[in-house]
Amino acid sequence: MSIAYIIAILTTGVVAGTPILYASLGEVICERAGILNLGVEGMMLVGAVTGFSVCTSTGSLWIGLLAAIVVGGLMGLLHALLTITFHANQVACGVALTIFGTGLSAYLGKSFVGVPPAASFQAVHLPLLSGIPAIGKIFFQQDMMVYLSYILVAVVAFVFYKTKAGLLVRAAGENPSAVDAQGHSIFLVRYVCVIMGGMLAGAGGAYLSLAFSPSWTENMSAGRGWIAIALVIFAVWDPLRALAGAYLFGVINSLGLHLQALGVMIPSYFLQMLPYVFTLLVLILTTAQTRHRRAGTPAALGVPYLREER
Repeated sequence: MSIAYIIAILTTGVVAGTPILYASLGEVICERAGILNLGVEGMMLVGAVTGFSVCTSTGSLWIGLLAAIVVGGLMGLLHALLTITFHANQVACGVALTIFGTGLSAYLGKSFVGVPPAASFQAVHLPLLSGIPAIGKIFFQQDMMVYLSYILVAVVAFVFYKTKAGLLVRAAGENPSAVDAQGHSIFLVRYVCVIMGGMLAGAGGAYLSLAFSPSWTENMSAGRGWIAIALVIFAVWDPLRALAGAYLFGVINSLGLHLQALGVMIPSYFLQMLPYVFTLLVLILTTAQTRHRRAGTPAALGVPYLREER
């Protein structure tokens, strides 16, 4: 396999990993604050259909993306209301949101199936950086949403580890009563984080329908929301490791597509399974390593905060 071919696989891998990166970054924020969100898949689907439909109606990619982000945030708000205010079971609420989002997106997208995209995000070569051998091709000849994801990862990592706001978020997932005792609103911190998680999941869905595969088809997320949740465990709730995990998944996915293009005599269904089999293996290995220690896991993850019981 030539160097050029490896670069092509890695370049496609960045694109394939970007929707998962958005979703997993949102889930990292959400879980760091102590709230488990299993509704990412549904949020991505609603974001995908909203982004595509609004873009088709307005002709603007950025308005479509903004609409997807807003809708994802509203679904995050619903999850926050149920789990934070009404103390509903977080697992049940997340699964219900995924089922709701899957059905809603299919209903809303009926008239858009087979409709050609009005526009799509295209590769933009960054001056100077795009000319760097290999690295320039892989990372700096991408579309604007890929570049935005780089910035988001850096911002989230900086906020988490270098600011008071990040300390509050991490404390909300570790010891919410301590945050409350310091006079900060644990409910406000968690609400903001869950809404942001929904917004990023919506953006990840919009990337699917506006950049990765500009179109709308039912269930086009194809389990990527669940993969994003799994990658949060692999990333040990760290934004930079979430970036690495998302791109690793993307490269495995890209490898299968390139092998098909080369005419390798491997059943196509097996090649399509590769990214998901890889994710399962990573989860098994990660679980085995952390079985006897809660490495990185927020101590209050999934536990409702009852102020009267602090």
